[in-house]
Amino acid sequence: MTVPRKFSRATPAKPTAAPAATGERLSKQVMQLKACSRSEAEQYIAGGWVQVDGVVVEEPAFRVLRQRVVVDPSASLLNLTPITLVLHKPAGLTQEKATALLGLATLWAQDASGTRPLKRHFSNLESAVPLENGASGLLVFTQDWRTTRKLTEDMDAMEHELIAEVRGEVGPEALQKLDRALNNERDPLPHAKCSIGSSNPESSKLRFAIKGAHPGLVAYLCEKTQLELLGLRRIRLGRVALRDLPVGQWRYLTGHERF
Repeated sequence: MTVPRKFSRATPAKPTAAPAATGERLSKQVMQLKACSRSEAEQYIAGGWVQVDGVVVEEPAFRVLRQRVVVDPSASLLNLTPITLVLHKPAGLTQEKATALLGLATLWAQDASGTRPLKRHFSNLESAVPLENGASGLLVFTQDWRTTRKLTEDMDAMEHELIAEVRGEVGPEALQKLDRALNNERDPLPHAKCSIGSSNPESSKLRFAIKGAHPGLVAYLCEKTQLELLGLRRIRLGRVALRDLPVGQWRYLTGHERF
Protein backbone atom coordinates (compact mmCIF):
# COMPACT_ATOMS: atom_id res chain seq x y z
CA MET A 1 0.00 0.00 0.00
CA THR A 2 1.43 3.38 -0.90
CA VAL A 3 1.10 6.42 1.33
CA PRO A 4 -2.11 8.34 0.48
CA ARG A 5 -1.49 11.88 -0.70
CA LYS A 6 -3.53 13.58 2.01
CA PHE A 7 -2.60 11.36 4.97
CA SER A 8 0.91 11.84 6.31
CA ARG A 9 3.02 8.95 7.59
CA ALA A 10 3.84 10.98 10.70
CA THR A 11 0.71 11.64 12.74
CA PRO A 12 0.00 13.88 15.75
CA ALA A 13 -1.34 12.66 19.07
CA LYS A 14 -4.45 10.51 18.91
CA PRO A 15 -7.71 12.39 19.63
CA THR A 16 -9.64 11.67 22.83
CA ALA A 17 -12.53 9.28 22.37
CA ALA A 18 -16.00 10.39 23.39
CA PRO A 19 -17.65 8.62 26.37
CA ALA A 20 -19.38 5.40 25.36
CA ALA A 21 -22.68 6.65 26.77
CA THR A 22 -22.80 9.62 24.39
CA GLY A 23 -20.41 8.89 21.55
CA GLU A 24 -21.06 6.93 18.37
CA ARG A 25 -18.86 4.16 17.02
CA LEU A 26 -16.49 5.38 14.34
CA SER A 27 -17.55 2.48 12.11
CA LYS A 28 -21.15 3.74 12.16
CA GLN A 29 -20.09 7.19 11.01
CA VAL A 30 -18.02 5.71 8.20
CA MET A 31 -21.01 3.58 7.15
CA GLN A 32 -22.97 6.79 6.73
CA LEU A 33 -20.19 8.66 4.94
CA LYS A 34 -19.43 5.83 2.50
CA ALA A 35 -22.93 4.31 2.29
CA CYS A 36 -21.34 0.92 2.93
CA SER A 37 -21.79 -2.09 5.19
CA ARG A 38 -20.39 -2.29 8.70
CA SER A 39 -17.80 -4.83 7.58
CA GLU A 40 -16.58 -2.54 4.80
CA ALA A 41 -16.52 0.43 7.18
CA GLU A 42 -14.32 -1.52 9.59
CA GLN A 43 -11.98 -2.41 6.72
CA TYR A 44 -11.66 1.26 5.73
CA ILE A 45 -10.78 2.11 9.33
CA ALA A 46 -8.32 -0.78 9.75
CA GLY A 47 -6.74 0.22 6.44
CA GLY A 48 -5.80 3.62 7.84
CA TRP A 49 -8.12 5.55 5.50
CA VAL A 50 -10.09 7.36 8.23
CA GLN A 51 -9.12 10.46 10.18
CA VAL A 52 -10.72 11.93 13.29
CA ASP A 53 -9.85 15.60 13.74
CA GLY A 54 -6.95 15.16 11.33
CA VAL A 55 -5.48 12.05 12.95
CA VAL A 56 -5.67 8.51 11.56
CA VAL A 57 -7.67 6.24 13.86
CA GLU A 58 -7.58 2.48 13.23
CA GLU A 59 -10.10 1.21 15.82
CA PRO A 60 -13.69 0.73 14.53
CA ALA A 61 -14.99 0.93 18.11
CA PHE A 62 -13.45 4.37 18.68
CA ARG A 63 -16.20 6.72 19.95
CA VAL A 64 -16.81 10.09 18.30
CA LEU A 65 -19.22 12.84 19.24
CA ARG A 66 -18.53 16.20 17.60
CA GLN A 67 -15.15 15.41 16.08
CA ARG A 68 -14.67 15.76 12.33
CA VAL A 69 -14.51 12.37 10.59
CA VAL A 70 -12.94 12.23 7.13
CA VAL A 71 -12.50 9.23 4.81
CA ASP A 72 -9.59 9.65 2.41
CA PRO A 73 -10.97 10.32 -1.10
CA SER A 74 -8.54 7.75 -2.52
CA ALA A 75 -9.62 5.04 -0.04
CA SER A 76 -9.98 1.63 -1.60
CA LEU A 77 -10.48 -1.80 -0.08
CA LEU A 78 -8.49 -3.21 -2.99
CA ASN A 79 -5.35 -1.75 -1.40
CA LEU A 80 -5.70 -3.79 1.79
CA THR A 81 -3.08 -6.25 0.63
CA PRO A 82 -1.22 -8.51 3.08
CA ILE A 83 2.30 -7.38 3.91
CA THR A 84 5.69 -9.01 4.42
CA LEU A 85 8.31 -7.77 6.89
CA VAL A 86 12.08 -8.36 6.92
CA LEU A 87 13.74 -8.31 10.36
CA HIS A 88 17.42 -8.30 11.28
CA LYS A 89 17.18 -10.75 14.16
CA PRO A 90 19.74 -10.36 16.95
CA ALA A 91 21.67 -13.46 17.97
CA GLY A 92 20.23 -15.37 20.93
CA LEU A 93 16.54 -14.82 20.20
CA THR A 94 14.04 -17.47 19.20
CA GLN A 95 11.79 -16.66 16.24
CA GLU A 96 8.85 -16.34 18.63
CA LYS A 97 10.64 -13.80 20.82
CA ALA A 98 11.85 -11.94 17.73
CA THR A 99 8.24 -10.98 16.98
CA ALA A 100 8.41 -8.62 19.98
CA LEU A 101 10.78 -6.46 17.92
CA LEU A 102 8.10 -5.77 15.31
CA GLY A 103 6.66 -2.37 16.16
CA LEU A 104 6.76 1.27 15.12
CA ALA A 105 9.74 1.99 17.39
CA THR A 106 11.98 -0.47 15.49
CA LEU A 107 10.91 0.35 11.92
CA TRP A 108 14.06 1.23 9.97
CA ALA A 109 14.18 4.97 9.31
CA GLN A 110 15.42 4.31 5.77
CA ASP A 111 12.59 1.95 4.84
CA ALA A 112 11.93 2.70 1.17
CA SER A 113 8.74 0.72 0.61
CA GLY A 114 6.37 3.69 0.74
CA THR A 115 4.08 1.68 3.03
CA ARG A 116 2.33 3.57 5.82
CA PRO A 117 2.59 1.50 9.05
CA LEU A 118 -0.74 0.27 10.42
CA LYS A 119 -1.65 -1.76 13.50
CA ARG A 120 -3.05 -4.55 11.36
CA HIS A 121 0.43 -5.11 9.90
CA PHE A 122 1.55 -6.67 13.20
CA SER A 123 -1.15 -9.31 13.44
CA ASN A 124 -1.49 -12.75 11.81
CA LEU A 125 2.19 -12.86 10.90
CA GLU A 126 3.87 -16.16 10.04
CA SER A 127 7.57 -16.93 9.99
CA ALA A 128 8.22 -19.90 7.74
CA VAL A 129 12.01 -19.87 7.34
CA PRO A 130 13.95 -21.29 10.32
CA LEU A 131 17.09 -19.63 11.66
CA GLU A 132 19.17 -20.87 14.57
CA ASN A 133 18.46 -19.14 17.88
CA GLY A 134 22.15 -18.34 18.23
CA ALA A 135 22.39 -16.86 14.73
CA SER A 136 21.55 -13.33 13.66
CA GLY A 137 20.36 -12.01 10.35
CA LEU A 138 17.49 -12.03 7.92
CA LEU A 139 14.15 -13.30 9.23
CA VAL A 140 10.88 -13.02 7.31
CA PHE A 141 7.38 -12.45 8.71
CA THR A 142 4.40 -12.40 6.39
CA GLN A 143 0.60 -12.17 6.21
CA ASP A 144 0.63 -13.26 2.56
CA TRP A 145 -0.28 -16.92 1.99
CA ARG A 146 1.47 -16.78 -1.39
CA THR A 147 4.73 -15.78 0.28
CA THR A 148 4.30 -18.48 2.92
CA ARG A 149 3.75 -21.07 0.19
CA LYS A 150 6.82 -19.84 -1.69
CA LEU A 151 8.97 -20.06 1.42
CA THR A 152 7.81 -23.59 2.19
CA GLU A 153 7.22 -25.37 -1.10
CA ASP A 154 10.28 -23.91 -2.84
CA MET A 155 12.57 -23.90 0.19
CA ASP A 156 14.77 -26.80 -0.92
CA ALA A 157 15.67 -24.96 -4.13
CA MET A 158 16.13 -21.52 -2.51
CA GLU A 159 19.69 -20.40 -1.76
CA HIS A 160 20.56 -19.11 1.70
CA GLU A 161 23.69 -17.00 2.08
CA LEU A 162 25.32 -16.97 5.51
CA ILE A 163 28.46 -15.40 6.93
CA ALA A 164 30.25 -17.50 9.53
CA GLU A 165 32.89 -15.85 11.73
CA VAL A 166 35.51 -18.32 12.92
CA ARG A 167 38.52 -17.92 15.16
CA GLY A 168 41.93 -17.42 13.59
CA GLU A 169 43.22 -17.24 10.06
CA VAL A 170 41.70 -19.53 7.44
CA GLY A 171 43.55 -20.60 4.33
CA PRO A 172 42.96 -22.79 1.26
CA GLU A 173 43.61 -25.99 3.22
CA ALA A 174 40.59 -25.28 5.46
CA LEU A 175 38.41 -24.81 2.38
CA GLN A 176 39.64 -28.16 1.07
CA LYS A 177 38.57 -29.82 4.32
CA LEU A 178 35.16 -28.19 4.09
CA ASP A 179 34.82 -29.31 0.48
CA ARG A 180 35.70 -32.89 1.39
CA ALA A 181 33.15 -32.84 4.20
CA LEU A 182 30.45 -31.57 1.85
CA ASN A 183 31.24 -34.18 -0.78
CA ASN A 184 31.65 -37.21 1.45
CA GLU A 185 29.50 -39.96 -0.07
CA ARG A 186 29.41 -41.81 3.27
CA ASP A 187 27.92 -38.76 4.98
CA PRO A 188 25.78 -36.95 2.34
CA LEU A 189 25.05 -33.32 3.18
CA PRO A 190 22.90 -30.62 1.54
CA HIS A 191 24.33 -28.80 -1.46
CA ALA A 192 26.54 -25.92 -0.27
CA LYS A 193 29.49 -23.79 -1.40
CA CYS A 194 32.01 -22.05 0.81
CA SER A 195 34.48 -19.23 0.17
CA ILE A 196 36.68 -16.94 2.26
CA GLY A 197 35.36 -13.42 2.69
CA SER A 198 38.16 -12.06 4.87
CA SER A 199 40.87 -13.52 7.03
CA ASN A 200 43.35 -12.31 9.64
CA PRO A 201 45.17 -13.86 12.62
CA GLU A 202 42.30 -12.99 14.99
CA SER A 203 39.28 -14.17 12.99
CA SER A 204 38.03 -14.99 9.52
CA LYS A 205 34.70 -14.69 7.75
CA LEU A 206 33.48 -17.54 5.57
CA ARG A 207 30.63 -17.21 3.10
CA PHE A 208 28.30 -20.20 2.82
CA ALA A 209 25.74 -20.48 0.01
CA ILE A 210 23.38 -23.32 0.91
CA LYS A 211 20.37 -24.69 -0.95
CA GLY A 212 17.49 -24.99 1.51
CA ALA A 213 17.13 -24.23 5.21
CA HIS A 214 19.40 -26.49 7.26
CA PRO A 215 19.80 -25.13 10.81
CA GLY A 216 22.95 -26.47 12.42
CA LEU A 217 24.71 -27.33 9.14
CA VAL A 218 27.36 -24.59 9.35
CA ALA A 219 28.10 -25.41 13.00
CA TYR A 220 28.43 -29.09 12.07
CA LEU A 221 30.84 -28.31 9.22
CA CYS A 222 32.96 -26.06 11.40
CA GLU A 223 33.17 -28.70 14.12
CA LYS A 224 34.05 -31.39 11.59
CA THR A 225 36.90 -29.29 10.17
CA GLN A 226 38.22 -28.02 13.55
CA LEU A 227 37.05 -24.43 13.05
CA GLU A 228 35.76 -22.55 16.10
CA LEU A 229 32.50 -20.83 15.17
CA LEU A 230 32.19 -17.38 16.78
CA GLY A 231 29.07 -16.10 15.06
CA LEU A 232 26.64 -16.79 12.23
CA ARG A 233 24.55 -14.32 10.23
CA ARG A 234 22.12 -14.92 7.36
CA ILE A 235 22.47 -12.09 4.83
CA ARG A 236 20.30 -13.34 1.95
CA LEU A 237 17.30 -15.55 1.37
CA GLY A 238 16.70 -16.28 -2.30
CA ARG A 239 16.90 -12.89 -4.01
CA VAL A 240 16.06 -10.85 -0.88
CA ALA A 241 19.12 -9.46 0.91
CA LEU A 242 19.62 -8.03 4.40
CA ARG A 243 21.88 -5.21 3.14
CA ASP A 244 22.22 -2.29 5.59
CA LEU A 245 19.26 -3.12 7.83
CA PRO A 246 20.49 -2.59 11.41
CA VAL A 247 20.32 -5.34 14.03
CA GLY A 248 16.99 -5.35 15.85
CA GLN A 249 15.19 -3.31 13.19
CA TRP A 250 12.80 -4.28 10.40
CA ARG A 251 11.53 -3.00 7.08
CA TYR A 252 8.71 -3.75 4.66
CA LEU A 253 9.36 -5.96 1.66
CA THR A 254 9.16 -3.61 -1.34
CA GLY A 255 6.89 -4.20 -4.29
CA HIS A 256 9.73 -5.17 -6.64
CA GLU A 257 11.43 -7.68 -4.32
CA ARG A 258 10.89 -11.38 -4.95
CA PHE A 259 12.27 -14.38 -3.09
